[in-house]
Amino acid sequence: MPNENRKRGKKHKKTQEHSQPSRDTGSTDHAPQNSERPSWIVPAQESEEDHSEAPFGYVDPDIKAYFRTVDDQIRTWQQERPYEEDQAADLDPNEAKRIFLVAALTEMSEKEKQLATDPDCSVVLERMAYSMDDFVRRVFLDSLSGSYEALIKHRFASHVCQTLFTVAADTVTRETKGIYPSVADSKDKGELRTLTRLILDICEELTPVFTSLVMDPFASHVLRALLLLLSPSSSATSHKAQSNMRSKKSSAWKARQGTMKSVFADNKSHDHVNSTRSVPKEFHDAATRFVRVLKSELSDNEVRALAANKVASPLLQLILEVEADHGESSLPDSLMDRVLVGIITLCHRNPDEQLEASDYLVTLLRDPTSSHLLETMVSRCPDPAFTVLWATYFRGKLARLATHPVANFVVAKAAERLNPAQLKVALEELESSWSKVIASARTGVLRAMIDRACKLRVHETDICQAVCSTFELLEPKDRNHLVSCVLVLKPLREYMAPGPTKHSSEDAQKSSKKGNMDDSKESKVQGALILQSLLRLSEPHCMIVTESIKSLPTEDLILLSHNPISSRVIDVLFESETVPFKVKRTFVMSLIGHYHTLVDDRIGSRVGDRCWAFADPYLREKIARSLIVHEQFLAASYFGKYFARNINLYLLQRRPEEWRELQSQSKSSSGPITSPSSLPSAPSQAAQRPNSNDAEVSHLSKSSKKRRSRPEDEIDAVFNASLGTKVKRTAVSATDSSEKLVVQNSMDQGLQDVLGAIRAAPGDDSSRGKRQRKC
Repeated sequence: MPNENRKRGKKHKKTQEHSQPSRDTGSTDHAPQNSERPSWIVPAQESEEDHSEAPFGYVDPDIKAYFRTVDDQIRTWQQERPYEEDQAADLDPNEAKRIFLVAALTEMSEKEKQLATDPDCSVVLERMAYSMDDFVRRVFLDSLSGSYEALIKHRFASHVCQTLFTVAADTVTRETKGIYPSVADSKDKGELRTLTRLILDICEELTPVFTSLVMDPFASHVLRALLLLLSPSSSATSHKAQSNMRSKKSSAWKARQGTMKSVFADNKSHDHVNSTRSVPKEFHDAATRFVRVLKSELSDNEVRALAANKVASPLLQLILEVEADHGESSLPDSLMDRVLVGIITLCHRNPDEQLEASDYLVTLLRDPTSSHLLETMVSRCPDPAFTVLWATYFRGKLARLATHPVANFVVAKAAERLNPAQLKVALEELESSWSKVIASARTGVLRAMIDRACKLRVHETDICQAVCSTFELLEPKDRNHLVSCVLVLKPLREYMAPGPTKHSSEDAQKSSKKGNMDDSKESKVQGALILQSLLRLSEPHCMIVTESIKSLPTEDLILLSHNPISSRVIDVLFESETVPFKVKRTFVMSLIGHYHTLVDDRIGSRVGDRCWAFADPYLREKIARSLIVHEQFLAASYFGKYFARNINLYLLQRRPEEWRELQSQSKSSSGPITSPSSLPSAPSQAAQRPNSNDAEVSHLSKSSKKRRSRPEDEIDAVFNASLGTKVKRTAVSATDSSEKLVVQNSMDQGLQDVLGAIRAAPGDDSSRGKRQRKC
């Protein structure tokens, strides 16, 4: 094709009558297109449909450049650490940020809609929303009023609205408690609505079009955020509901934008609000209104069609949660009744009638998208409906469903509601299928059965027998390998089989660093979860795990503690209330003599902290005295030095009585053992502690080495006598105020003894220095 006839973009076929007049008549519309300008230039009137990307107009390039600098500055502040913000303690760290944010908000005035629909500026608004105070949020939401239907359907503005609804939860909670921001006098007339009133007005604006927005790819995410704001129940604010707030693509994109949080330091108005926050009664009414609109405007088949839709299914799942929270799911013809194909209606009319399985629910059970919705219904449906659902769709089919890649998650969720009789039948049905479950690494059903037996305190013997038979641990002596086999999800025969014989030294070193006993026997998360569930069984039954841990050699036990997966089993060993105290104490004592190796690791140091927190003062002294010979090893260890600082070996060697008193006080005030999530790990300690004392300790240690390397003269002695106490005060970090005082006094006394010996030494330092220089 000749170059003059080529055009960029999509090809458009022209009919003969449209193309012929342009050549014959030489009209002014088409002739310049071929003669005076390149062929790829498209006239503006032909691209009018592209204005849908900017329904409120385009942003001026200068404004976009300004907000690009705003984004860079806010991102820098959000990535700052607390110790960087406290460098100038005499100045308010928030003042400069507040002035900068006010300037940006002033520039944004009357351009909110254009900025929200701009691909570059929309993320800037999201970042600024976390730093807005209550008054600014009210102004911003009010400026978008009347256009929310178009905004939440927009590709970029929908995320801005979603972020605004998310951060609005803090402001609504404060308004519910009667806390309102002070508003300065302004020349503008009119009354600014509260954020609570603004949210209710937004709901009224979206109610007429709610049904059409359910299947919109951009609006559905915003509606989820709005429903969570209106109905913050325990089920709706669960981790699963929060994970469905954004699509995978949107979540990945937002993760690349860095941390989004308030830039203000120690601002009490931006405190995090927990999931049990209170909301006005009008919010519950608004959420119920959305449920009733969807129920009145959609037929039964249309509601069931939403379950299979990838866009609408997560939103329908949240709507069913809201309906169950408000007590309407147990009524006939509810949304849950429609999705369950009339099971709830059947329970009301004729509970004894035998229900025939529906192909629709059988499809939902095995569909990757719809199975999440079925999990919600299994968890939230009324008890009579669950009984019918279990008997119709699960009982007698567990052997196939438990090994299915999708249906096993639904079975595991259903197992959480089984009564003792149903649990007994399920265990008998799956007795011959556990080996297939383990071989496929789909252990959710087994773990759910263990947790249910633990909660009901029934059939625990059957559960233990099922686990032992699954891993071929038939003899009592074979049960010592329970932990090793379950962690790698292999029966005893496969676990004891010889693995690959040829391993390079580098691979073996990497394997030991990871905490794995062999490359082919890496710990699995599913296996660790099964062991954790077994440890929560009652005392006679949880002993099969503790006895297996007790039988492990010390080297394997340390490797177990160094592994990030298997170390969680040790956490539950201390945390479980059913594990006897004697077993925990025996575990702590079995590591005496090896604690220096245990804490010389990122994960092992956390296990060492747990053992120390559990130990009584007598056991702590035994641990500490076993580490005196390894004091230099701990000091050179990146992770072990914090453990050594915590046990305070220096004070134990010089004042053991005071050390015991301090340990008794700290043990009595420590209380129960904290959970693994709240217990600080060694990396977090390594990130925090060097900022305060570690830098000073390293600096002082370097200076002390330099002083010891050269002969001390009279001037050094004078400075040491006057400044010695200040050096010691920062050189040692104690965990208690009284401990700090004791350490300081002991070091001061020791320093005075050393200085007195130096002063009493014969000879002249200056003459000795001269003799050295002559040599």
